[in-house]
Amino acid sequence: MDQYRVFGNPIKQSRSPFIHQSFAQATNQALNYEIHFAALDGFVKAVKEFIAQGGKGANITAPFKEQAMAMCDELTEHAKFSGAVNTLSFKNGKIYGDTTDGIGLVNDLLANGVILENSKLLLLGAGGAAKGVVLPLLNQNPKSLTIANRTVSKAKAIVEQYDNQPLLACSFDEANEQEFDVIINATSAGLTGGGVPIAEKLITTNSVCYDMTYGKTPTPFLQKAEKLNALKTIDGLGMLVGQAAESFYIWRGIKPSVEPVISKLKSSLSQE
Repeated sequence: MDQYRVFGNPIKQSRSPFIHQSFAQATNQALNYEIHFAALDGFVKAVKEFIAQGGKGANITAPFKEQAMAMCDELTEHAKFSGAVNTLSFKNGKIYGDTTDGIGLVNDLLANGVILENSKLLLLGAGGAAKGVVLPLLNQNPKSLTIANRTVSKAKAIVEQYDNQPLLACSFDEANEQEFDVIINATSAGLTGGGVPIAEKLITTNSVCYDMTYGKTPTPFLQKAEKLNALKTIDGLGMLVGQAAESFYIWRGIKPSVEPVISKLKSSLSQE
């Protein structure tokens, strides 16, 4: 049976095995997918051992995405721009790297009826999560994509990677003085509860607010958006399943349906 893993540290709470085993069952694919806890200084060794044992592919989560990229013999365009890799394939003695987070995000937005083409998009944060979604968002032909960050130089560094694109960088304060159709939170505030430093006036009844994280209850960002009567609020659960579906497609050549798995995860979250 073909073997797949998700490498991370920590990794115990990963929902990837459930997602991929659900995909495999739905598409009649014979495979086994498990978590692999890697020591902070032992990631490369762990992956190489898995390859030697006949492993077919792997997902990579924090904090190893940059190390995974460095291991690759070939990278997709998405992976090169994002500076990190979350999907590895092992074929003919080579390691191929891709990042599927951005496609997972875009597909989830579209599935929720969000119009990206010719819209003004705001991306909050300029870390790894933000980098991985810029190119897929730009591929949707928005009117503009603005990256707001506390340290503006980090946002500008992302913008400088792209030529002839409607891509801008600014501070949170500067973003607060503008209007956007879609606001995407790619900061860790969705997890820490520290709150995203945006003014209430930024969120209107025409705003679509998306948080790339998710939980049993809405994130602080989405709670604020709901309180301000945003047009639509969406958490990152669909993105999680969507990026997994892209990885599954890369490995197996089959695009699984995401809706049944999203429903199962929502149900299990509500019972936790």
